[in-house]
Amino acid sequence: MNDVYAHRAPEEGEDGGKSGRGGRRWWLIAGVAVGVLALASVVIAAGWLLDRAADRAVEQAAEARWAEGVTPEWMSEQMGLDLPDTAQSPQAAYQVTSRFDTGLLTFTLTRSEAKSYLKEHPPEGTWLEPSSAQTDITPHDFAYLGLPEPETLKDGMRYGYVCPRAAESTEAPGASGTPDSPYGTSAPYGTSRKSCVRLYAHEYSPKRTRIYLRAYFEPGISPLPATPSSSASAD
Repeated sequence: MNDVYAHRAPEEGEDGGKSGRGGRRWWLIAGVAVGVLALASVVIAAGWLLDRAADRAVEQAAEARWAEGVTPEWMSEQMGLDLPDTAQSPQAAYQVTSRFDTGLLTFTLTRSEAKSYLKEHPPEGTWLEPSSAQTDITPHDFAYLGLPEPETLKDGMRYGYVCPRAAESTEAPGASGTPDSPYGTSAPYGTSRKSCVRLYAHEYSPKRTRIYLRAYFEPGISPLPATPSSSASAD
């Protein structure tokens, strides 16, 4: 009798729970491995997306070009805003990209001339004054003309949207018609019934004011000004 009971199989749990701990440990290792693989997949996917975004930015930069032969008079005509006869140091530029084109025009006036100019070209709403200078603006547009970006200026600055051709334009399907971004809509790079120009007036000295004008256009505006080389060949 004693021998029989001495060699009976151990009951469940008599091994101190070693079998249960071993199973739990295996599942824990498997779970950690799955988590590591999932995290690695996310990191790889994020890296791929960042690479694609960087490649696209490089492609867009490569596609962008500054048109030759752009004059202040031509740019003034495209914007629908006159270039005063008394304007000094007029400069203009036009950048062509695959998404939207950017037109720039700048000149200086006396304080009294600038006051009259702003009165003749009132903004949508009222003139605004920046509460602070924006320090995170990358030099791009007016830097091409050797000038600071107007958003980086605060003292003596006022700005607003001037829509000289609002009555002439027709509203495109789905356009909101609010002058908050390129083409005057809240949607990026949309189209609008309004052809608005961003105007900045900076009183940079006690007697003079610089006018900055920036406008966005559908890509492929035509015709662009003839370059000096093409004009010479045409003759």
